[in-house]
Amino acid sequence: MSLADRILDDACAQVEIPSAGAELLRDGENQIYRLPGKIVVRINKPGQQKVAAREVFLGRWLNDNGVRAVELLAVTQPVVAFDHPVTFWHELPPHRPGTPQQVAQALRQLHALPVPDQLARDKVAPFVRLHERATGAQWLPDDDRGWLLGQLADLKTRWAERPAGLPEAVIHGDAWAGNVVDVDGQGVTLMDLERCSVGPPEWDLTSTACRLTSFGTLSAATYAEYCDAYGFDVTQWAGFELFRDIRELRVTCFAAYVAQSRSNLRDDAQLRVDSLRGRNGPRPWRWKPIE
Repeated sequence: MSLADRILDDACAQVEIPSAGAELLRDGENQIYRLPGKIVVRINKPGQQKVAAREVFLGRWLNDNGVRAVELLAVTQPVVAFDHPVTFWHELPPHRPGTPQQVAQALRQLHALPVPDQLARDKVAPFVRLHERATGAQWLPDDDRGWLLGQLADLKTRWAERPAGLPEAVIHGDAWAGNVVDVDGQGVTLMDLERCSVGPPEWDLTSTACRLTSFGTLSAATYAEYCDAYGFDVTQWAGFELFRDIRELRVTCFAAYVAQSRSNLRDDAQLRVDSLRGRNGPRPWRWKPIE
């Protein structure tokens, strides 16, 4: 029996839910299982109790304040099994990625909420895990790995000096269409609350803007609709290039880290590094998704 299976069995026993018939849905930074009865179990990294507790709070607070989000199972949680915090959620009905306009509308509603006292100290952490991911990509040439670490240091300095923008708000932190979904018969729902925190709304808005400026997967007309729906165009803000650069570094370091154990992804990860280093021409770059 794997450690993940033992964690699942222990956590389910604590909340008196059978773990038999569990199906692994995702094995990435976190493990996600589906249980019979349309229950989803999320196993966080060890020592992430505070993060899991914040997700539990947000799952309740958002729904109580008119912003639809994934719903918690009615059990006392999070629980801790083998130092891994574990949370339990109702599985969403059939759903599809939200349109850019739906993402903008959901973010506008989220950013308008008053910051609750329970979240006031939970500030956005745009550089979390980047150093570990860059140093962990040992397959990369030393020069490329060193460049990623140098870029990380430079962006940290620029972040500390970032220009003023919209008032700080509760932000999703990872607001792409796969985490802002259109649920059949229920409307738009926020998923994956792990990165929710307090910070500049521009951090959320940059995710969709990068689809236009960095990756070319969004048309100018659709992006204009996105801006109209939110009421702000982040690409016209003085800090956009900084936020864009951080987003690009995040997806690149993730790809490089994953490729350490999955050699079939190394060409795609190297393409990302080459693009950031100016070896692949100007933006937008055509990158394949890393899954």
